[in-house]
Amino acid sequence: MDSVHQFSYGVQRPLSAREASDEREQDGRVAADDGGALVRGRAADPVRLRVFERVAAAEQDTVWLTMLPGFPDGCYGWARVDRMLGDGLRPRLYVEPVGQGDSDKPRDYRYSTVERADLVQALWRHHGVRRTVVVTFDYTSLALLELLRRQLEGTMATPVITAALMVNGGLFADAHTHPWRTTPMLRTPLGALGMRRAQRSPRVFDATILQARLYSRGYHPAPAELAELRSAITRRDGAAFLHRAAGFTAEHRRHARRWDLAAIARDLGGAVALYVGGSDQDPYEHRQIQATRERAPQAEILTFPGGHLTTSEHPDLLAAAIRDIAERHGVGTQAAASR
Repeated sequence: MDSVHQFSYGVQRPLSAREASDEREQDGRVAADDGGALVRGRAADPVRLRVFERVAAAEQDTVWLTMLPGFPDGCYGWARVDRMLGDGLRPRLYVEPVGQGDSDKPRDYRYSTVERADLVQALWRHHGVRRTVVVTFDYTSLALLELLRRQLEGTMATPVITAALMVNGGLFADAHTHPWRTTPMLRTPLGALGMRRAQRSPRVFDATILQARLYSRGYHPAPAELAELRSAITRRDGAAFLHRAAGFTAEHRRHARRWDLAAIARDLGGAVALYVGGSDQDPYEHRQIQATRERAPQAEILTFPGGHLTTSEHPDLLAAAIRDIAERHGVGTQAAASR
């Protein structure tokens, strides 16, 4: 049985501007205690945030499929893929990060890769997940790299990640190719102004999405599709998140050695099956595929036609790839038997 509900999540209080500046000068590693509160080597002053998740046929002691969404569309991006996966591939967990969809969107909050990794860990603990296959799209590849680092360091007792598919995401800090008018500009005051306008005006929002080169030249989203995307992103003043969270590529550069697929693959020594997916006309991360071929030959590479939003253009091909990997690595079978 599927369920969609809120998950109350304890996090450190929002940082002041000065504290945030100080944090940027530090390593940025955040650990999660058993209650989900984030600690940074000093006493945490936790606040509660509500995040939304979707769970399909929750079962303990089986191998789960964890689906982590992309920027900017969050779990809405998985909607078509989910329908094509069918009912047999379970249990599945869809995570909606803070700032996206129906999850809380706090104004004074340090959105980061590390807090997204902490959220995923907290949800795994909450559901008693022991082993999982993880699929990421776009920026949550970085959260997965952080989680794999924790698995290597022994700081994440459970679950064990057994396989991972990373699609159109950042894997090497020097291989991002985001066009200036997209995430780089979103980080600026001009980007903040643009998102305020996009929040108020459907015309401005739609124009911004179409100019962002998320789709291939041959794909023209219908007005109804744009309206659904607009609703998913802008609900509860959600367009502001696109400005506040657009620094993930800069964050990747600051943590380039820690979040480097080649180094992680080498340290894993084959313990986790790695798959990397990329799209032919993706202007954001197309260099990641060649970098993976050269630096991480342990990873199996899958290529998809179309632009960055494979979830929109070719959900059938993406669903088929996910289903193949999930079945290959025992999703739905007993966790102990899948070792």
